[in-house]
Amino acid sequence: MPQSFAPKNGPRETLPAGVWGVVATPFQGSTLDVDLDSLAGLVEHYETIGATGLTVLGVFGEAAALTPAERRQVLEVAVECTDLPLVVGVTALATRPAIEEVRAAQEVAGVRLAAVMVQANSPSAEVVAAHLDAIHRATGANIVLQDYPLASGVAIAATSLAAVVSACNCVIAIKAEAPPTSVAIAELTATGVPVFGGLGGQGLLDELLAGAAGAMTGFSYPEALIACVRAWREGGYEAAQQELLPYLPLINFEQQPKVALAIRKECLRERGLIKDAGVRAPAAGFPENLRAAMQTHLAEAAPALETSQTPQRSF
Repeated sequence: MPQSFAPKNGPRETLPAGVWGVVATPFQGSTLDVDLDSLAGLVEHYETIGATGLTVLGVFGEAAALTPAERRQVLEVAVECTDLPLVVGVTALATRPAIEEVRAAQEVAGVRLAAVMVQANSPSAEVVAAHLDAIHRATGANIVLQDYPLASGVAIAATSLAAVVSACNCVIAIKAEAPPTSVAIAELTATGVPVFGGLGGQGLLDELLAGAAGAMTGFSYPEALIACVRAWREGGYEAAQQELLPYLPLINFEQQPKVALAIRKECLRERGLIKDAGVRAPAAGFPENLRAAMQTHLAEAAPALETSQTPQRSF
């Protein structure tokens, strides 16, 4: 049965550690309509391979390019097709629009909503804390505080993020995506809330060494991220390294600036996890002159998946 994440009074809640898969939004055809069938299959795949939870309507879910009706459809599919807890991204940086997005997510997800992911909207700890407090007071939602300057345009110091967490009991996790992520994570773990790495798992090993609770990111082989974090818990760094090593060329390939989203979607299509790799503007499309390199890296990753012992349960 789905776990209830209804807001409670008392001590601070924390988001469960592990791998929270960031779900891409598949499109189809020349009009790039949302492909709900592919989305359903992708969501189900994450549960099958043992993800801790899902993050939907995030930056790599192209939430900013979706209409409110489409966002609702995407969330409805996630709720219907998996029992995993959900973190739902908030695109707005201003408080009132953010509150409306959270209320819309709550209407669909109900108690399945583990938290909403809200980006730091100012370099000032006081401004961010007031923003998060207003959202929580209006909605009761728990919050994952996301530091992703590439998307938000906001650079905030780790010390300021820590001050926000100290001031806001509603923050139940931090998603650290401001390079160097391992430096920030090492500082932010002192807040006592779990800190998750992102950026496609590119820095995952160093993030785990720095104290990360896991990863909250997308990758065309999410099985690798799950196996890496599980191995870290069971056997430490060397075990985690062995799990992730075969996939590192593909991880690095996917994270190329400006085309990372298109590459990941094309890799997901090649794996048969979605039908179409289209992206919506302003995202750039897949560069055809990278296809041979992509095929090489996918061929490197496939045998590792075949021989892995990825658990069929969350951890």
